[in-house]
Amino acid sequence: MRRLLLALPLTLLPLAMAHAHDEHDHAHGTLGAHEHGVAKLNAVVDGNTLELELDSPAMNLVGFEHAASSDADKAKVAAVRQQLEQPLKLFGLAPAAGCKEDQQALESPLFGDAGKADADGDEHEKGHVHSDINAHYQLTCANPEKLAQIDLSPLYKAFPATQKIIVQSIGANGQKGTETSPAKAVVTF
Repeated sequence: MRRLLLALPLTLLPLAMAHAHDEHDHAHGTLGAHEHGVAKLNAVVDGNTLELELDSPAMNLVGFEHAASSDADKAKVAAVRQQLEQPLKLFGLAPAAGCKEDQQALESPLFGDAGKADADGDEHEKGHVHSDINAHYQLTCANPEKLAQIDLSPLYKAFPATQKIIVQSIGANGQKGTETSPAKAVVTF
């Protein structure tokens, strides 16, 4: 499932390096910065397959990064997981493309997955470990030529703490990098 997306970071590395100076970087100069309010999306169209990989600080999606211990926190994590399990409601795709979900994988320490907190133990507050949520989707599109754009407005509406999504995409027209916001949420391939 990850064969397409594994190549994406390497092909877009020059673009990522150009944008790296703009990011407030908690990761000591690496490209894997953890910045509240900012998420990353990789999107690849290859034949009839659309792969989407969203990587976001948990703060953007659930409002906290600590392990859920209270009933309210556990309910919030469960609700966010349920939202993430419905990619066709989060990513606006042209109905004419006929995209259907094939596979998905959701990972986060908040979902009980070990090892998804920042590995270097990076802390900006005493005792605060960053937690990310990673969602990977594989969809099959009956008419991929009709897939000209992705509207991220539903994602921004579902998770209002997300202020910016940095998108790296590969499609029929080549590769590109785009920075989106709630006001400018459409990405073209």
